[in-house]
Amino acid sequence: MRYAPAILVGRLVRFAARLRKPGGGSAIPGLIVNRIAPGYLRRTLSGFPQGLVVVSGSSGKSTTTKMLVAILRAHGVDVFTNPSTANISQGLTSALLERADWRGRVPGDMAVLEMDEGHGALVMQGVDARAVALTNVMVDQIDRFHDSDMVAGMLAKIAARAHEAIIVNADDAYLERLAAQVSPEVAVHRFGVSQAVVDATPRGLGYTETSATRLAPGDGVIVEGVDGRTALVNDGRAFITTSLPARGVHYAVDAAAAYATAKAVLGERFSAQTANEALGSIPPVFGRGERVTVRGHEVEFVLVQNPTSYQLNVDSIEPGTEQILFAMGSDVRDPSYFWPTDASSLRRVAIVSGSKSAEAALMLAYDGVEIDRVETDLSRALDDFLALPAPASGVKTIVFTADSMRRTRAHLGLSGAE
Repeated sequence: MRYAPAILVGRLVRFAARLRKPGGGSAIPGLIVNRIAPGYLRRTLSGFPQGLVVVSGSSGKSTTTKMLVAILRAHGVDVFTNPSTANISQGLTSALLERADWRGRVPGDMAVLEMDEGHGALVMQGVDARAVALTNVMVDQIDRFHDSDMVAGMLAKIAARAHEAIIVNADDAYLERLAAQVSPEVAVHRFGVSQAVVDATPRGLGYTETSATRLAPGDGVIVEGVDGRTALVNDGRAFITTSLPARGVHYAVDAAAAYATAKAVLGERFSAQTANEALGSIPPVFGRGERVTVRGHEVEFVLVQNPTSYQLNVDSIEPGTEQILFAMGSDVRDPSYFWPTDASSLRRVAIVSGSKSAEAALMLAYDGVEIDRVETDLSRALDDFLALPAPASGVKTIVFTADSMRRTRAHLGLSGAE
């Protein structure tokens, strides 16, 4: 009852924000409620009957969370989860307000939440999680998470709130050291890839520090092989061939993370067959290899957020793709951040756009990529790109950073709950 006034205010603010900007204003209600009722978020997160599961890390959080939710729901668990853009405190509160009744109660057996590394360390103060899954430690957003030791410290604070289990990437040396420090009362579950997968990934897995050895069969969930959108997974009891939402080893690792977390949380209720069917049925998280039909054309969206995701995602673009739009936005404060990567596999880009288009074009040119045109105005670039005749090979592909992704979706009318 004490949160009823705050919830009313939050909903009024959300209504007003969406009148002003349809599809926008999602974080503002949470920001207001957190100010006037600072205990609401912690209290609500602690109120789910089957507990709270947190997914965090430098990369792969969104896809892993979506996969995990799909597996749990396929097992009959009523799951509350947050959209992937609502992974900081005000976004989490706004997501809860979307589902809460007037007393602040949110329906669901279990909450599965993606959390930003920095905000998660703050949000989890005073909140117990049943399980915490950690994906990796990378050099991420240069203006926030440039120091891997700092990121590992934040993830350690989140992991410390787990009272039942933590699930870690055994190929990430930072996370292995973190796992060695958890309380003996907390079970440690692992996932990773085989040496054969590492050998087939010449640019590496992208972690700041990769473990010297691979996970032994029977010690966790292991990706034994990846072929396009298909992965072979060894869960210690059986080999499972599962479909991925997009191409790339990183998506196979996300699937292994979700599989291992569901297995740890569900215990004897876990069914490998059910999990595999759930993994094979989910679409990509928006921007992560997502394909949509826009103005009569099939378009693939490829989001790049840090040097590792840039390299992995660019490398995974289907060879021979003829039409590519590359957009770098204001979220990339220092474009030199991406210079160590190699985009030569793109070969040719039709349009380079975004507020950092000049810097992006220079970087691509040094990688030997042919550029047909540089257009600073992203809206015009999108219209002209989609007006081009359908490509003879591949699909129209838009590679963008987070700021350009948001602007692209808004311009194309694709803005939704996420």
